[in-house]
Amino acid sequence: MASKLGIVAGAGGLPGHLVEACRRSGRDFHVFAFEGSADAEALASAPTERIRFGALGKAIDAARRLGIVEVVLAGRIPRPPLRQLLLDPVAARFLARVGTRVLGDDHLLAAVIGELEEKEGFRLVGADEILVELLAVSGNHGTSGPDEDSMADIERGFRVVRALGALDVGQAVVVQNGTVLGLEAMEGTDALIERCAAFVERGVPGGVLVKCSKPGQERRADLPAIGVSTVEAAVSAGLRGIALEAGGALIIERDAVVAAANKGGIFVFGTEAPEVDGDR
Repeated sequence: MASKLGIVAGAGGLPGHLVEACRRSGRDFHVFAFEGSADAEALASAPTERIRFGALGKAIDAARRLGIVEVVLAGRIPRPPLRQLLLDPVAARFLARVGTRVLGDDHLLAAVIGELEEKEGFRLVGADEILVELLAVSGNHGTSGPDEDSMADIERGFRVVRALGALDVGQAVVVQNGTVLGLEAMEGTDALIERCAAFVERGVPGGVLVKCSKPGQERRADLPAIGVSTVEAAVSAGLRGIALEAGGALIIERDAVVAAANKGGIFVFGTEAPEVDGDR
């Protein structure tokens, strides 16, 4: 029988899918929902502990009290201000060990995973281990597919985002006719698309959003993902489609994503990401 699962919930639909998967399989679970990030309404029927960055020690104590063995990180969690972390003794000790100046999101998440496993005794699992059916597969995820121009943009986009990811910066890029319109940083994918809308050239082949994992990324945290809102943002911005790393990105609510893409006349396409210098 699977051990009790702790679902650390941030924003988006992924935590809800994990809750549903646990219920389908009969697995015992408990949600630790970050205040201000997790969708309280979607998790209302799940056993939930509200947590915040200034009280991580209490959350860890609660997890032990509840008999949590495995932990999964799910959903986008905004990076907290340093002063907020310093309010919590556990977080403050962690920062004293790893530092903050050279930590990008992936390095920080990897350090958090190491802390939870090595110092606190939990075992971290990836959301894709539980929700294998959400992983993007190779080929078209709808009725439309990329043409030759789009494939050229996809190839360039993957190379750019992999090079960007080697610096632990972001997971997404928008490319149109070989021109990089925008790179993802802390704003998130939907905000990136909205920002790039002003640069999309109308009357010519539309741009492409490309998302893939960073070279050497810790897959148990922050795996690239898209949902219906991403598709709607791409349609609104005038993009031609979305390309994802097959086996390395999640499609949340796949049927709804495909329906939105078909309605908007754009493609959602899965393909392998090329290796670039810096892969490891």
